[in-house]
Amino acid sequence: METIVTVFRNRLRDRVDGYEETAAEMLAAASAMPGFVSFKHFVAEDGERLSVIEFDSLEHHQAWGKHPDHRVAQQQGRAEWYAEYRIQVCRVLSERNFGQ
Repeated sequence: METIVTVFRNRLRDRVDGYEETAAEMLAAASAMPGFVSFKHFVAEDGERLSVIEFDSLEHHQAWGKHPDHRVAQQQGRAEWYAEYRIQVCRVLSERNFGQ
């Protein structure tokens, strides 16, 4: 199984009305997509936010990227919520697990 990992680093603007509700809706929609593996979210002490999203293939990852509701949320994020962001899409080349 191929794993595609999206690393989404961002900082929010001061006012983010509606952000939390939309984020919850997008997580529910992504979770229902074929190939969705996982989502984790972290916030650093300096306010930078990090989300790590995994899909089981590039095809499934791209399908989520083109999902109509996701596209609307992306546009709204750029217009209203994010002061800045960086997205990296990566193929997992190697993976090791311990204690799982």
